[in-house]
Amino acid sequence: MTPHDLDRIRQHPDFIQLVRRKQRLTWSLTAAMLAIYYGFVLLVAFAPGVLGQSLNGGVTSVGMLVGVVIILLSFALTGIYVKRTNSQLDPLNDKLKQECSQ
Repeated sequence: MTPHDLDRIRQHPDFIQLVRRKQRLTWSLTAAMLAIYYGFVLLVAFAPGVLGQSLNGGVTSVGMLVGVVIILLSFALTGIYVKRTNSQLDPLNDKLKQECSQ
């Protein structure tokens, strides 16, 4: 591939749209995960007693439940990324590859 071909691809409207969509998705999911994680850290720092409370008088604490929820949310965010990538970014990428190979 020549530098001219690379410049043509970089200036292609579909490539620009692909890059913008991927960046928007990546940064929004990153911000969501950081908010979840740092929310947990702030909860540990400023309200540690809340996490140590027992759920229904058993041995499981609120902190354990919050930890499991954080793990499940990280899986959910990964699922959102995969679904959006497969449904929006991959078709755009395939279209771009097809147009640029001609």
